[in-house]
Amino acid sequence: MPKKIVFLFIFFQLASLFAQEQIIEAKQLSSQKTDIEVFVGFDGMGNFYYIKNNVFYKKNEKELWQYKNIALGKITKIDIQNQLKIMLYYENFNTIILLDNQLNETQKINFSENEVPILALGAGIASQNRLWIFNSLTQQIGLYDFLKNSFQSITPPFDGNLKYYESSFNIFQWIDDKMNWYAVDVFGKITTIGKAPEFDQIQVVSNQEIVFSKNGTLFLQDLKKNRIYTIENVDKSFKKFYYKDQILAIFTNQEITNYKITIP
Repeated sequence: MPKKIVFLFIFFQLASLFAQEQIIEAKQLSSQKTDIEVFVGFDGMGNFYYIKNNVFYKKNEKELWQYKNIALGKITKIDIQNQLKIMLYYENFNTIILLDNQLNETQKINFSENEVPILALGAGIASQNRLWIFNSLTQQIGLYDFLKNSFQSITPPFDGNLKYYESSFNIFQWIDDKMNWYAVDVFGKITTIGKAPEFDQIQVVSNQEIVFSKNGTLFLQDLKKNRIYTIENVDKSFKKFYYKDQILAIFTNQEITNYKITIP
């Protein structure tokens, strides 16, 4: 066999193998009919969270809880990473509500009444009784101690607007309007992660993994492996997705379907 033919054969074999590695087959686990408006997510205790008629709900197979505060307008952001301290953010009224695990209101924080001027355009639960806050008045990210009612900026002012943000107890990550992806820890150390892909929806899974959608197709990007995987075998008419602990929830107008995702 001529060397050129052998080379082409090996090349196409490797290309085929590489292409196969770029696909993740989602395996359906369960599905349930629903008439909710906004799917928020689920936790490790079998509870799932959603919004209907601007009322926030927590539900499992046995119980249903709800929190309603129509006077504050539309719920802008919800943080459910701490089941004992859930955060609801009402951007139009510059206000955060903290709830316990039965959705009882435990604290109301109106940043318009704060001694230090704050206009929060980003918020999330941080560690040690603090909140992550992006203060648009100073273009800085800081930490708000909700027991002491004190705020401390931990970043210098930066240019650009937040296109997307996500936070954990110790890390606040954001993508600006130029698709630059950054992270800052609670000590103020800023890390440039890289360029984010163009997306319609996105969820930061960790500091090296994101799940995002573009034109009805779902992808998982692994920065450590420098690969983007196409997630197949999922309903492409989804309104929202949520990923946690290798479980991908797909929310459509009629149902929520859970899939098992195994990352190669």
